[in-house]
Amino acid sequence: MKKSVVTLAGMVVLASAVSAMATKPLSDYSFIRGVCYPGGWRGDPKTIERDLGYAKRLQLNSTRIWLSSRAYQQDAEGFIDRLRNYVRISHSLGISTMPILFNGNSLNPQTLPPESWPGQEAYVKAVVEALKDEPGLLMWDLMNEPSWSDYHNQASEEEKPKRIAEIKAFLAHFNKYVKSLDPVNATTIGHTFAKDIEWCPDVDVFSFHDYLPTRAKVEDSYLEAEAVAKKYNKPVLNSEIACVCRANPYDMALEICERHKMGWYVFELMIGGGWSDVHGLVYPDGTVRDPSIVAAIYGWHRNRDLNTSIKENPNREGHAQKALDQLRAALATGRRGGRGGRGRGPAAPVNTDAILEAAEYCANLLEASQMVPMHEPPTAKIQSWRSQPPEQRDQEAIRKFALELGRTLERWCDML
Repeated sequence: MKKSVVTLAGMVVLASAVSAMATKPLSDYSFIRGVCYPGGWRGDPKTIERDLGYAKRLQLNSTRIWLSSRAYQQDAEGFIDRLRNYVRISHSLGISTMPILFNGNSLNPQTLPPESWPGQEAYVKAVVEALKDEPGLLMWDLMNEPSWSDYHNQASEEEKPKRIAEIKAFLAHFNKYVKSLDPVNATTIGHTFAKDIEWCPDVDVFSFHDYLPTRAKVEDSYLEAEAVAKKYNKPVLNSEIACVCRANPYDMALEICERHKMGWYVFELMIGGGWSDVHGLVYPDGTVRDPSIVAAIYGWHRNRDLNTSIKENPNREGHAQKALDQLRAALATGRRGGRGGRGRGPAAPVNTDAILEAAEYCANLLEASQMVPMHEPPTAKIQSWRSQPPEQRDQEAIRKFALELGRTLERWCDML
């Protein structure tokens, strides 16, 4: 394994040493700074290189990818070729791969009985034989979230222990089977919760997911995982983390994870697809939805100490006043009777370029000072209007928008 050079308080692995490769199970995986890339590995090489280029720019060093026995059965040769190619592209960029063999979220109970295992073994053998000697392979994830399926969650209290026992037996069997094919590389299971990780204690590495909604609950999850890892003297990592709709923001989740010195995989690399409204780091064009997520990946977190935080003052050098003066002048045009007038003459032409210029002046002050919501940044709306021909712009909407920006700036700066 390449030695890691760590900077930024031990959180950022330099690109020259970003590779997270291992030739045997390790005692510590805290160096993992990974990202889930569920089905992206099936894309064309050009798209993969673009996406993983973003991961490299973020100094991420591993991806976790979802495989499928059904997809393998539909095109075995093409499946293996694409998978091997992905692992090699990733490795060339210093990024390791954790393939997931089975997905508990779509668990088919018909695959759980022992008589069905030989059919699954053919798929597993093909994948393991194809990748076990690849230097880009980090470890095998036997199953993603085995406890998060309809088969488990919708079981009655009387039936649930039986179903859990079936799932445990399946996991134990395929852990043993994978290790018989590949005695070198580590095995793990991406459990839904820390409380599940003892379902298969024979894996080499414990891993769990954490999407809990408050700092106290997240903290308890790590303590529980660490206690089990200590009990079995095995390493542990968090293989899924951060979700906007589960009150598990990247900033909070990564801060706590790093405080526990634990490796992690955020969900997910690209903004696109079914989960894009609550997950994702990068748009296909290389922009991001929230720079605070990128900051958290690099180990920088928001100051929440009201005793030390210093509030921004956008009018310290008089720019708020200048922006408001410019806005008032721009808004004065286009009123009936001419500039600033209240007569009954025809309305003067509205100079939307001037209004948008003044609105941007105000918006930049507000955004830089964190005084407006960034769900839809004011500057994004300004950019959208500017992309339209002046004669097609909604002049009244622009005027109202600019007026509201000015009032917001006045209010925050106590200039009313």
